[in-house]
This record gives sequence, structure tokens and C-alpha cells, in this order.
Amino acid sequence: MKLDLTGKVAVVSGSTSGIGQGIAAGLAKAGATVVVVGRKQRG
Repeated sequence: MKLDLTGKVAVVSGSTSGIGQGIAAGLAKAGATVVVVGRKQRG
């Protein structure tokens, strides 16, 4: 399924790793502006 989420904003919690990270990446690839929230800081 091809989604066009251009101009949409998505908030994904639990996006540090796993399925949350995958969902955030998929939404971004579909054109959404993605706000990610997690408990762990990378870096």
C-alpha cells in the first residue's frame, strides 16, 4: 500500500528501537513530519 502523508504530523512514542522505530521510519518515508518520543537518549 502506498501512502502519501505529506503535510501530516505523526507522534510516535516508544520510538527508540524496535517496532516504534520502524513505524517512525515508515511514516517519515511516506512524507510525514515525525515527532519521536523515547525514554533512552542515543548518542
